[in-house]
Amino acid sequence: VQLQASGGGLVQPGGSLRLSCAVSGSIFSVNYMGWYRQAPGKQRELVASITSGGNVNYADSVKGRFTISRDNPKNTVSLLMNTLKPEDTAVYYCNLKNIDFSKGWDIYWGQGTQVTVSC
Repeated sequence: VQLQASGGGLVQPGGSLRLSCAVSGSIFSVNYMGWYRQAPGKQRELVASITSGGNVNYADSVKGRFTISRDNPKNTVSLLMNTLKPEDTAVYYCNLKNIDFSKGWDIYWGQGTQVTVSC
């Protein structure tokens, strides 16, 4: 399984960015796709996730500003980020969690894309 993230960049506070992640390889019928981020000196944290059934979950810090979506036929997951703040600056990683209820799960990561929110 490979994940290729794109769409990061430099944006002013209040601006918007869309991150995309293309997934290739074996994707189980039950899975989570998500976005995590890691700021300098901080631990990686969940930003948003979406299940294969379409259920979404957001970190409190991004609720109402970020929207996660997925396109199953294209095997992509996207993150629309609006009203960006300087504290959103981080490297963003896309993530796939394949779930097999009889065996457990496997987790895969993309390479990360830098998002910088600054004047």
